[in-house]
Amino acid sequence: MKKCLIVGAGRGGTALLKILVDADMMEVIAVVDKNAESPGVLLAQKLGIKTNKDWKGLLTRDVDVVVEATGDIELSTELKVACERARVVLIPSSVATLIFNLIEEKETLIEQLTNYYSKQDIIINSTHDGMIAIDEKSLVTLVNKSAERMLSVSKKEVVGKPIQAILPASKLGRVLQTGKVEINQKQEIKNGLTIVTTRVPMVHNGKVIGALAVFKDITEIEQMAEEVTNLKSIQTMLEAIFSSSDDAISVVDENGIGLMINPAYTRLTGLTSEQVIGMPATADISEGESMHMHVLKNRKAVRGTRMKVGPKKKDVVVNVAPVIVDGKLKGSVGVLHDMSEIKSLTDELERARQIIRTLEAKYSFDDIIGSSEEMEFAIEQAKLAASTPATILLRGESGTGKELFAHAIHNASERKYNKFVRVNCAAISESLLESELFGYEEGAFSGAKRGGKRGLFEEANGGSIFLDEIGELSVNIQAKLLRVLQEREILRVGGTKSIPINVRVIAATNVNLEKAINKSTFREDLYYRINRMPIYIPPLRKRKEDIPALCNHLILKINQDYGRKVTGLTVLAKKVLIDYDWPGNVRELENVLGRAMIFMRFNEIEIDAHHIPELCEDNKEEISKEVSINHSNSQSLAEKVQRFEKEQILLALKRNDGNKTATAKSLKLSIRNLYYKMEKYNIEINSMQ
Repeated sequence: MKKCLIVGAGRGGTALLKILVDADMMEVIAVVDKNAESPGVLLAQKLGIKTNKDWKGLLTRDVDVVVEATGDIELSTELKVACERARVVLIPSSVATLIFNLIEEKETLIEQLTNYYSKQDIIINSTHDGMIAIDEKSLVTLVNKSAERMLSVSKKEVVGKPIQAILPASKLGRVLQTGKVEINQKQEIKNGLTIVTTRVPMVHNGKVIGALAVFKDITEIEQMAEEVTNLKSIQTMLEAIFSSSDDAISVVDENGIGLMINPAYTRLTGLTSEQVIGMPATADISEGESMHMHVLKNRKAVRGTRMKVGPKKKDVVVNVAPVIVDGKLKGSVGVLHDMSEIKSLTDELERARQIIRTLEAKYSFDDIIGSSEEMEFAIEQAKLAASTPATILLRGESGTGKELFAHAIHNASERKYNKFVRVNCAAISESLLESELFGYEEGAFSGAKRGGKRGLFEEANGGSIFLDEIGELSVNIQAKLLRVLQEREILRVGGTKSIPINVRVIAATNVNLEKAINKSTFREDLYYRINRMPIYIPPLRKRKEDIPALCNHLILKINQDYGRKVTGLTVLAKKVLIDYDWPGNVRELENVLGRAMIFMRFNEIEIDAHHIPELCEDNKEEISKEVSINHSNSQSLAEKVQRFEKEQILLALKRNDGNKTATAKSLKLSIRNLYYKMEKYNIEINSMQ
């Protein structure tokens, strides 16, 4: 292989370097240029070829050829003398320039040819007509995109293969033999398409070197022709659709004159076609502006406009759109919706939304009904609490909605996308409660699951845990709960390793925790830990102005449960409910409304006073008596509440003939909680008989 030295690393030298590097017959051993930043020098360095600023030290016996690419006459003369002395072949700059120009011309021609074939390819593949060509051996040489689509083949599959193998019905072979053009020939191909094709021979120097077919799919054209001839059936079908629609539709022309209405329009408005068709667009309006005329004037659609139509002044919502054909206004179409139906559907949707909520915390602050000052204050406190990570204590009587508040706080917090776990501390026996809350390890006790079990605190990790009736916890469990709140970690039953957790605790109680602390049944340190953000939920008797709104909300819920359509309460029924003091709070109110609706006739749509079951007037008297007594002495609020609670338990036991299960049920208490309260107030069944 000849060894070459290139002197000059400008454009010409760089071009020669690129050619010689790719050549197999010559090896470039060095590149010389005074400018160390010239493109040829940089390229040589990148390729690992030696570079230098002076050629003299590089012209050795190892060099076979020197290429002078500088164009410098003095340097050229000097190189010529040196090369003759060293018996080295010198290629002068004139030859190098000629080679460089030839290279540039070649690259330009290649680029032009590439662009030509690229444009040709774009044109061939952009046409909607299919194209397929063969050479003199009947082998496929060209297939465009449209042909691929129509023949259900790909270019890779067919190029280079015989045309008969791809398209057995092809007549291109015949054109190849005859050399004659065949124009607009109808042909069916194997996939069921019908095409019209033109076949032409490709001739070069008087010799047929191939054939080309250009074809188009006429299946769609034939189908369209059949449809055009059947416009009457299409019109009949459209009229049937128009007439069968449940939406009320009216159509007017560009002058606002009625053209069409459907039967649904007549049912909704009470207007017949004779009263609307051929009449001005304002003929059906009882109250409001004609949206047809508004749209015809502005050429823009309108949506959701309220108006009243027809002799019965039907309340409707109207959507109207212009009909524009080829840029010309031809009229407008209006669709009317019955507002009463929309309201009914909206009410059902709202109820459905409440039912199908997927979050474990089902309620939000929107579900808390109440505009009284006391309730609004409680809601504001709860919203503030939701924005903090603090432990929350919900305090209030049974049935006031503590769990509803817990749900709402979780859903308004940053933890709303994580779990919300509910625990009724009074409903689980003490022996099970510890393992339920904190979990257990394998072998912790007989019957323990293999592998152990996660507790409710672990289940709620990252979310919130609601501890209802926290005042019913034993002192032992209270101590473990205090550790969780202080250390933010739990220890499973039978375990030795602490498990870190991140849980917000929402606690609730209707027990007087301060008195429980005095009796040593509730830990003082736990009290201070959970009472960091107390929220007092007022009893219903303290916010009677909320009763009408609560009743409306509860009636909607009970309607869904019982399949009724009760609309509300009469004035007298409202007075009866407002006059009662509701010791069972909202839970009792829901119970009373449910019982009232059960005994209503199906044609009755309002709850009247006679529907309401007999309220415990003796309770009302006891409450009144209690209130008057409490006003006349110096008892504390806690003592007054406890006295009232004791009286209610005694009354319930008396009504249920001492049956504790029935009593607990009527008071909405767990049996365990009832036993606790009976012991707390020293209530004995024998003393009642």
